[in-house]
Amino acid sequence: MKTNRRTMMATMLAASFAGAMPLSAFAEKKIVLGFSQIGAESEWRTANTNSIKDSAAKEGIDLKFSDAQQKQENQIKALRSFIAQKVDVIAFAPVVESGWDTVLKEIKAANIPVILTDRAVDSKDTSLYVTFMGSDFTEEGRKAGRWMLEKAKTMKGDINVVELQGTVGSAPAIDRKKGFEEIIKAEPRIKIIRSQTGDFTRAKGKEVMEAFLKAEGKKINVLYAHNDDMAIGAIQAIEEAGLKPGKDITIISVDGVKGAFEAMMAGKLNVTVECNPLLGPQLMSAVKDLMAGKTLPRRIVTNEGIFPMDVAAKEFPSRKY
Repeated sequence: MKTNRRTMMATMLAASFAGAMPLSAFAEKKIVLGFSQIGAESEWRTANTNSIKDSAAKEGIDLKFSDAQQKQENQIKALRSFIAQKVDVIAFAPVVESGWDTVLKEIKAANIPVILTDRAVDSKDTSLYVTFMGSDFTEEGRKAGRWMLEKAKTMKGDINVVELQGTVGSAPAIDRKKGFEEIIKAEPRIKIIRSQTGDFTRAKGKEVMEAFLKAEGKKINVLYAHNDDMAIGAIQAIEEAGLKPGKDITIISVDGVKGAFEAMMAGKLNVTVECNPLLGPQLMSAVKDLMAGKTLPRRIVTNEGIFPMDVAAKEFPSRKY
């Protein structure tokens, strides 16, 4: 439990004994959580935000929410605002991995615990945050790579892959690329011939895929997109180029949002690797444990699967995001 909150609670309790404050005021004191979200760049992010807001309301936690609109400077301002507001816990999904040490040290000096959600930071001082909660992005890349290796058994000749990367410098973009490349190197026929950021957005995914098609045309055999939204944008570009997504170009993506399942049911996307955005309940549980003085594990990993096209229709009705 944070020192200034402990002091405040002790003061309130003393005041209640002195008759200056009813004990009910002490009992009703809510945990205050400051949360800085990256933005609303995708279906995944919207589901993640809704999960956090809904879970905070359900658990009676006072949520101070800030949308960074995919800009690190906005997140840093929000974190400093949370310090000024003297929140009990700060959680945030960092838009990029680097550049956080200064503000994290300011938060530590204010005795406010930090929980990283969804994405990690590359700070060498791991005492600046309590835990990192979220997916194993490298393993997501490996899952995509393993599926590619199996698919390669049914394909002849060289297999030319184009890659739509996520936001430059972000943990999922770095790790999903690393995990995929780690696995596909076992098959020399698989070559990444173009790789560029689509910034995790549908519009940019379409724009970059158009450029890939102009540059490489029918040489492209596979698209590996770091999220479903970019893949869905790319599907539009592929169709506009007169090709059949899912057939002429095999499409692998990550997230597992409903839009991806709809694309698979339409035969336009071959597989999606799940990245579960519903972190709200886990986050609120961790916040309450922290305030109760419990020790959290340094890494909290979410459970996730992989969904190829042939299971999409069966799985779709149970999808929550």
